[in-house]
Formats: sequence, structure tokens, C-alpha cells
Amino acid sequence: MTLRLVYLIFCQLSAWIALLARSQASKTAEILVLRHQVSALRRQVARPQLTWAERALISALAQFLSKAPRRQLFLTPSTLLRWHTDVITRRWTIKRQRSGRPPSSPSLRRVILRLTAKNPGWGHRRIAAELAGMGRQVGASTV
Repeated sequence: MTLRLVYLIFCQLSAWIALLARSQASKTAEILVLRHQVSALRRQVARPQLTWAERALISALAQFLSKAPRRQLFLTPSTLLRWHTDVITRRWTIKRQRSGRPPSSPSLRRVILRLTAKNPGWGHRRIAAELAGMGRQVGASTV
């Protein structure tokens, strides 16, 4: 992943060096053509899908633009914040602990259901006491 970012930065730098050798008229013509292409693509694509390396490069280069060209980007400050929170959530993911009582094992559930079926007159406290006699500590409310 990092290699892709380095590659994109290298390509951008080499394009800037090649740009220095060109004439001002060709640069202006290229900018006009690219602006037209971008406006045509904006009409067709609702939301572009970018890789994280492209996002990093665009957000780094966007800070060098003045306010008028920055408004024309598909990036808004909320987009940049969303990208940042996506990176943070991917980086700091922890296994969430379930709240409440831990689930009982399937074998214990089968035993409880069998005791309930064979002894319909027993209540939940009696079944919990029978399980305790078998060596299985279970709360009465679990039954």
C-alpha cells in the first residue's frame, strides 16, 4: 500500500518536471481540455471511487490550491474529515465486548430444554437447583 503512494508521488513529481519544459500556450490548452473532461465526467459519475493512496495525494495537493479552484473539486471539508475517520477506524479497530449476560452453551441449553420437557411442573428455580446439583451453576433467570 505504501509503495503505491510512493509511486503516485513519484509520477506526480516527474509530471511536474516535464511540465517545466513546456510552453505556456500548451499548458493553457491542456488545462482547458482537462477542465472540459472533468466537467463532462462530473455529469456522468455520481461518486468517484478512489483508493486510499489517491485520496492522500489529492488531499495533500488540495491544500496548495486557492479557494476558487478548491471549490470546484469534488472534495469538501466533510469529505476529507470522513476519509480521516475511515483511516482512524480501520487503524484502531477493537473487538467490541457484548453487553449483558454471556450466552449459555448449546449443550447447556439442550439439557435445560430436556429437563423442562420431562418435568413440566418444575419452575425455573427448581431447574436451576437441579443443574447446580449436576455441577452446572446457572442463574434462575437464565432458565
